[in-house]
Order: sequence, then C-alpha cells, then structure tokens
Amino acid sequence: MQRIQLAPRADWRRKAEALGFTFHTMHGQAYWDESSAYAFTLRQIEDDLEDPATALHAMCLEAVAQVAGSQELMERLGIPDAHRDLVAESWRAREPSLYGRFDLVYDGTGPAKLLEYNADTPTSVYEAGSFQWLWLEDMQDSGGLPCAEPDQFNLLHDKLVERFAEILPPGEPVHFASVRGHEEDFATVEYLAWIAKEAGLVPHYVPLDAIGLTETGQFADDEARVIGTLFKLYPWEDLLLDDFAGHIAGAHCRFIEPAWKALLSNKGILPVLWRLFEGHPNLLPAFFADEMQGGDPAFERAREALERGHVVKPIFSREGASIEIVERGATTERSVNRDYDRHPVVVQAYAPLPVFDGARPVLGAWIVGETCVGLGVREDDGRITQDLSRFKPHFIMG
Repeated sequence: MQRIQLAPRADWRRKAEALGFTFHTMHGQAYWDESSAYAFTLRQIEDDLEDPATALHAMCLEAVAQVAGSQELMERLGIPDAHRDLVAESWRAREPSLYGRFDLVYDGTGPAKLLEYNADTPTSVYEAGSFQWLWLEDMQDSGGLPCAEPDQFNLLHDKLVERFAEILPPGEPVHFASVRGHEEDFATVEYLAWIAKEAGLVPHYVPLDAIGLTETGQFADDEARVIGTLFKLYPWEDLLLDDFAGHIAGAHCRFIEPAWKALLSNKGILPVLWRLFEGHPNLLPAFFADEMQGGDPAFERAREALERGHVVKPIFSREGASIEIVERGATTERSVNRDYDRHPVVVQAYAPLPVFDGARPVLGAWIVGETCVGLGVREDDGRITQDLSRFKPHFIMG
C-alpha cells in the first residue's frame, strides 16, 4: 500500500461538473483530490480487504439476529419501544438490503480492523463507484500511472445494478428521497436512481418533506403517486422518531434500506460483535460505556488495550461528529462537531490510522447484497475522519 503523487487531469473539474459531481469542492476545500492516489497489490485487496469485509458482513448479520431477539439489546441500541416489533419483523422477514460501507483501518500489512459499519445511509457511492473509475480510465489512456496494466477494485456500479434487479421486478416504480436542499445527498440518490433505471426500474424523486399520506394510510409523493418502494437517504434512528413513524407498519411500503438496518448502522452493534467474536483479527475490543466499570471477564481481558487507548463514540453519529480519542486516561483529540452528544456511547479500542505523507486514510469497503465489491479511500490530516475529509482514488498495481 502506497500513497503516490500524481499529476491531476487538466480537465477533471469540467468532467466532474458535466456529470453532476458539483460537490467536488466544498466550503473552499478540495473534497475530490487526485493529486495523489493509493496503490495496492492484488494480494492486499483480495486477502486483506475483500475477503475479510465479506466475512465481517456475515458476522454482522449474526449480531443483528442477536439484537433482534433481545429487548435488552434493542434498548441498549436506542430503538424506540414503539417500533421494536417493526425492526424485529423486518429482520424475521429478511427484507432485502441494497448496500453498505465498512470503514476500516489498514496500513498495508493487515489485518484490517473494523471501525464502524455505515449500513443505512452510506454516502460517497458515486465517487467510489463511478468517478474514480473514470479517473482510472483517463489515467490508463494517458499513461499517467506508474505501472503497465493498472486495475481498480471497483465492481460497485455493476453490482448495484444487479442487486436492484434482484430485489425488484422490471418496470417497478421506485421513489428516491433525500433532504431538500442538501446537494451531496441529492447527487447520491440521483446516481442511485440512474442505477435503478439501468436495472429496468422506474425511478421517481421526492423530497422527504413532500411525502404525505393517502386516505388509506399509504405514503404518496408530491404528485399523489402512491409509494410502493422507497429508497430514503435518511437514517432510521431519525425516521423512527418522526411523526410518520407510526404509519410505517401499515403503509405497505418496501423500504431500502429495510428497518433492520437500524441495528446494523448503529455503533451499539460493535460491542455485540465483540461479544460474539471476541478476539477476531478484524475486530477491535468494544463495550457499552457502563461495562467499562470493570469486573466483566470480557472487559478484563481487553482492559490493557482499552487503557492504552480508546475511542468514545455515540451509538448514533456521522462524519466523525462527537468522537473522542482517549489515551492513557487523557483526551488527546475531540471532534469539534458535537451534534450527537446527547446519545449513549460505546467505547472501542483505539487503532491509530496509518500516516502517509502526513495524511491518514480510512478505507471504505463496499458491500452489495452479501459481498464486498469495491473500495473507496478517504483521508484527513487529523486523526478523526470528518465530512470534509478528502476522497482519494485508488488503483491496483499491475
């Protein structure tokens, strides 16, 4: 694994904007950054990232089954009492999932360690699945990469097309919803809608605040079309607290992602995973905050690692908000954004991100259906990856 300095394409901004990738620069800072790229060997991709991520997803499903059958764990994960049956029934019915993204720490030597699973509303799918592939093709054509036959771990677009076609029959209408006025979220659902169209479906866009109820209790868009399938780029933890939550069970609407993803996208799944698979090479010790008081055998076995360093994470949090790194009892880094401070927290052993030329990458391993199908890389100069962290292309050295 290397971070290699490269000459950016002269026309990449024009190409990005022509394709609707208008958020390549945000708040005056580069979000898409191709002045360097991460290079991997095929062995690193296949043995250290692809296969372990696929195995991690299978382990996560076992953890979901554990939580879905436990009122205590449902409570620990903050699932509102009124909607626990909805979540559990969604799991029992095995309602199909589209995609998710593991965030992994990896330095090229392995094993990769799981930081969290963005299993409900993962973004950067366009950057990972489409724009970085275009970058690879352009760089191949220009000879701009330092190897003869470069490749990329990137089946994301094609596998999403296949997965949509597995979930829904040809010609099925699908509504795509995001928060009105949020440029990045709209671009994400627009890209997924194009993928759905490629899969033979009929996509419609509706802002979340424009969704209403019919007289029979079904959801409808702003043109009075009944919503039979809804892809919502809106987290389940917020949706279950919404005024409309009480109507979900009777709305006869298929949700993508399904309600059981409220368990998998929740950082409370990390302690459950550790209990089920303690010592697994791709996991970090993780516990609910009250378990840090000691006495529990599993905690005592992990005490040394946790006292050396741990990360405090709210069970609900995104883009690095409300994160705190503690080393030897002292806070050494704390997120400026504290939007999720109100939520209960978990504690996970600290695995420092590797440093390449002063930058710290996090690897995003994309899951479609049950399998790892692609990779995205984001990096930051700080130790906490956040909303403006740079997206970096990658390639496999041929």
